[in-house]
Amino acid sequence: MIKRLEKYECRALLSHNYIGYLSYIFNNRPYTIPITYYYDKIRDYIIGYSGNGQKIKAMRNNNSVSLQVAEINSVNHWKSVLVHGIYREFQGNAAQINLHRFSEGVKEIVKNIENKNLHYISEFSSKIYKEGLPIVFQIEIEDLTGKERNF
Repeated sequence: MIKRLEKYECRALLSHNYIGYLSYIFNNRPYTIPITYYYDKIRDYIIGYSGNGQKIKAMRNNNSVSLQVAEINSVNHWKSVLVHGIYREFQGNAAQINLHRFSEGVKEIVKNIENKNLHYISEFSSKIYKEGLPIVFQIEIEDLTGKERNF
């Protein structure tokens, strides 16, 4: 049986994971790519970062995005959440603060889920500083839906 997740269950799934699938439009075509993210429970938004490439250009041009996160154990046991939101970039000090929140948050999730103690962002993300300073962004949550199948 497939059931709809309550909003608090959707937020719980977001907060216990750090890999999702970001969707955006570029040149009138949809793209979906895996990203590392952090859900800031206090501020109720998604934090991510990237080098200044196609994805950032696309989201600057059309800031309507979605993020899909799933926990899949089997064909009959899974949960999935879809976030529709608005892409917004952090600037200056806010970018530094949110990159730090992202790093610390992801390290804590990895510690809890995988029993690994990470010390540096480069241990779970290859993008940092490869293409100059990263673009730190948020996905402001406009809508949040989820489903679960549990046989």
